[in-house]
Amino acid sequence: MASKLKIIPLGGLGEIGKNMTAFEYGRDIILVDCGMGFPEEGMYGIDLVVPDITYLKENAGRIRGLFLTHGHEDHIGAVPYVLRAVNMPIYATRMTAALVNLKLEEHKLTDVVKMNTVEAGTTIKAGAFSVEFIHINHSIADAVAFAIHTPIGTVIHTGDFKIDVTPIHGEMIDLVRLGQLGREGVLALLADSTNVERPGHSESERIVGKRFEELFNNCDKRIIVTTFASNVHRIQQIINAAERTKRKVAVTGRSMENVIRVSSELGYMDIPEGIIVPIEKLKGLPRSKTVIITTGSQGEELSGLYRMAFDEHRQIDIGADDRIIISASAIPGNELTISKMIDELFAKGAEVIYNRQENLHVSGHACQEDLKMMLALTKPRFFIPVHGETRMLYKHAELAKSMGIPSKNIVISGIGHVIELTQKSIRENGAVTAGQVLVDGTGIGDVGAVVLRDRKHLADEGMIVVILTMSSEDGSIITDPEIITRGFVYIKESDHLMDELQRVVGESLTSCRRHHITDWATIKGKVKTNLSGYLYKTTRRSPMILPVIVEV
Repeated sequence: MASKLKIIPLGGLGEIGKNMTAFEYGRDIILVDCGMGFPEEGMYGIDLVVPDITYLKENAGRIRGLFLTHGHEDHIGAVPYVLRAVNMPIYATRMTAALVNLKLEEHKLTDVVKMNTVEAGTTIKAGAFSVEFIHINHSIADAVAFAIHTPIGTVIHTGDFKIDVTPIHGEMIDLVRLGQLGREGVLALLADSTNVERPGHSESERIVGKRFEELFNNCDKRIIVTTFASNVHRIQQIINAAERTKRKVAVTGRSMENVIRVSSELGYMDIPEGIIVPIEKLKGLPRSKTVIITTGSQGEELSGLYRMAFDEHRQIDIGADDRIIISASAIPGNELTISKMIDELFAKGAEVIYNRQENLHVSGHACQEDLKMMLALTKPRFFIPVHGETRMLYKHAELAKSMGIPSKNIVISGIGHVIELTQKSIRENGAVTAGQVLVDGTGIGDVGAVVLRDRKHLADEGMIVVILTMSSEDGSIITDPEIITRGFVYIKESDHLMDELQRVVGESLTSCRRHHITDWATIKGKVKTNLSGYLYKTTRRSPMILPVIVEV
């Protein structure tokens, strides 16, 4: 009897980002995408979040390859972290491979990873799977969907996509091939759910280019534009508008500089000779003849525009003769930092143009009518909505039902759930270890729930350290206890409280001596309990209390 096909989402369901899906047939496993997520509120000090790959480590010998749909961070950002634990060949288009190679160089992994560059239209054999690369449109060059051919049928994974009939570079999405696959028979469709709540069709990127033309024409100010570094089509249109208005362009922000260099080398951008100049040379040019392309569309603290807004940029000072264009939408969770940055720019007298109504950004994701077209073309027997928060997955399922797919043929799954398919059935059957791993600096997974709880406690309530200097001979106190606070109160303005804390510590130690308690752990516990009770009663605060005994 034929084996069942297993589809195991390891990220990207019930969340935006961290996209990763395992496909398993018999002894063979392939992976689609390997993305990172942004830290949520309360994840103090966390840099990024990657998928839990316990299941992959347990089955490393069965993995035949990692296939990447495109080069956005939520699809490739976890590659260096995952490859440290599970090495496997990578298959990606030229632009995606170039962006991944930048990451591998940074992590010193280029010598241990086998990178395979694949063109759209090519099919790669990987164990029991044959993975066909299909050209699609998205907000980054060289994005693809996959037709994954298995012994029991073809599964299409759209990746992130939109239907743009007038793309900036290359051809529109290969609807012909998707239609052919639909006529041949598609077992299952996994489709991007990000924009399922938006009616209509996705707008063309060219709309933004026209708006740039309007904002550049007859402007006597310096123009500063921020957008996603990976959106090479958007950057191309900024450069085109600068060329037509006879402006020189400078670039600031490491990720922006890297993407422009890589995309121009690969031929995905056409940069007129001499238009890009080093940023330090802008001072010798009239401000009305300059454009700066910078990072910072999400208000990131280390980005170019953020540093300009807060007077931390070494070469750029913002003033009333600047027109600043924010050509991006806010990623959920970044709204406050973006607003804070925009406020600072306004306070410096700059003109800031940022509203969605300004036609400064169009999404790279399919809206409802595009999603319907994907369903109509591929005619899948089974449907699995992916890449979206929970409500989006349910909305997408309703859309599929409206297109004639029976409810019993639709699975709304979760991270780690095992989806089993045969030629005639689909169901969830069990689960594997899955979830999230937190990256803090160079530490991967060493910050867990307990550490996060402590960090939250410290952030909310502060900390008090009580240093007790005690005799090693008889356990007596040699000097008065020293009390140090951080994030609790300013000591000089709270002398009375500090005196009271000294008193509580002294009474605790006296009580221990009276009851002949000499065990240091018990003494520290007594001091902590009494201090905690006093502080909550008098201040309604519960700082972290750390008694320390120094033996002399």
